[in-house]
Amino acid sequence: MTDLRHYDVIVSPAITEKSTMASEANQVVFNVDRKATKPEIKAAVEALFGVKVAGVNTLVRKGKVKRFRGTVGRQSDVKKAIVTLAEGHSIDIATGL
Repeated sequence: MTDLRHYDVIVSPAITEKSTMASEANQVVFNVDRKATKPEIKAAVEALFGVKVAGVNTLVRKGKVKRFRGTVGRQSDVKKAIVTLAEGHSIDIATGL
């Protein structure tokens, strides 16, 4: 049985040009909760997708200041996790959970 907290840790897969190129190096990129730690991210990916994780790198993309109809707004910060999978393991993001 998977722990329901794992669904709170991983918000969504990050599907970008850069993350698609990283998939060739056996890496997957996820948007994760701002408070999530590397061990929590590793446990969530292993439990939800049934794979072995070799390493986790994280980064916080700071929110940009944008204008909408002359009003200044700010996008929220996003934490991303670049998960390196062990040899022989893979995740097909297109199928979803």
